[in-house]
Amino acid sequence: MTVEEVFAAEHGRAVSVLVRVFGDIDVAEEAVQDAFAEAVRRWPSAGLPPSPAGWIITTARNRAIDRLRREAARPDKHAQAALVHAESEPVEEGAVPDDRLRLIFTCCHPALARPAQVALTLRLLGGLNTARIAAAFLVAEPTMAQRIVRAKTKIRDARIPYRVPRDADLPARLAAVLAVLYLIFNEGYAAGAGEELCREAIRLTRVLAGLMPDEPEVQGLLALMLLIDARRAARTTASGEIVLLTGQDRSRWDTALIAEGQEIVRRCLRRNQPGPYQIQAAIQAVHSDAPTDWSQVRALYDQLLAVTPTPVVALNRAVAVAEVDGPAEALTLVENLELARFPLYHAIRADLLDRLGRAAEAITAYTVAIDLTRNTAERDLLRRKLATCRQGAPGART
Repeated sequence: MTVEEVFAAEHGRAVSVLVRVFGDIDVAEEAVQDAFAEAVRRWPSAGLPPSPAGWIITTARNRAIDRLRREAARPDKHAQAALVHAESEPVEEGAVPDDRLRLIFTCCHPALARPAQVALTLRLLGGLNTARIAAAFLVAEPTMAQRIVRAKTKIRDARIPYRVPRDADLPARLAAVLAVLYLIFNEGYAAGAGEELCREAIRLTRVLAGLMPDEPEVQGLLALMLLIDARRAARTTASGEIVLLTGQDRSRWDTALIAEGQEIVRRCLRRNQPGPYQIQAAIQAVHSDAPTDWSQVRALYDQLLAVTPTPVVALNRAVAVAEVDGPAEALTLVENLELARFPLYHAIRADLLDRLGRAAEAITAYTVAIDLTRNTAERDLLRRKLATCRQGAPGART
């Protein structure tokens, strides 16, 4: 195992342990970074210690205490407070699940804005540096750095507790955590984006699933990510063009991820505690078997719409309705949705209009979808569909 592999596997755990020990995120993060820097210097010649994670945590704690003692010798109340906190908290080198849970819920506290929740989760639990997070979300590095600093300041000044929520508060707080992880995954899965965010979202969700094995929605989110990510290799051409699900080469799908995701879905079904992520995972599981059983997909969307009655869910349900009952029935459902600023709404509406032979209206809808879409690969796909629609319009040159 290399230092890089230890960093990827243990950074979040080490930071979470040190946050508990020192009661301060900045102290913990800097201490862990110092420990890994020391590992880079020492391990290549000395070899890996018997417990790399324990070595990192112990070294980080000792380095932080030394620094705080030097700073506490001056009138630095912050250093003094962190030092007192550390002296009253034992450090445990073994697995401490509660520490990581506390840090996850701290990063996703409702007092923080969603962009800050995402940035802190990736920084503290994922170990991604500011530049990598900024690049993944297409913002300037100074902007992301300010976002992270403000989030840490908010935690300190508002005295946001470093703890797992009480049972009564857990469902709502867990929903926020899952939403952050899914947002990270979706940002990574967007065509043209790198795979790093997807991998990190799946890794963090696996950690959460291990820490909270009795929470079916955590399992559902993990299955959903695995089943979607299994299709990554077939989702684009060599030139980066998007390939829709119906046109993908299924031989390029990752069968191991599909098998794992489907098995998790089956376990969730046996528990019979359905939630939004579990139902979405079940939908993806149906898509994973050829040919797609659209009647089953529609039934699952009926269930999803009952528990999550949003216009976006209704829009996706309409796609399944089109496959079962035809585009006319689906268009009636779509026309009643208030999603004027949502590009996918106009793209789906355009496709339904085109299938009904209403080319002029479809061309207008495709044009609106293109104008609203920010993703380059998705915009190119819509332009190709628009060109095809124009070729088939009455009076078009052949």
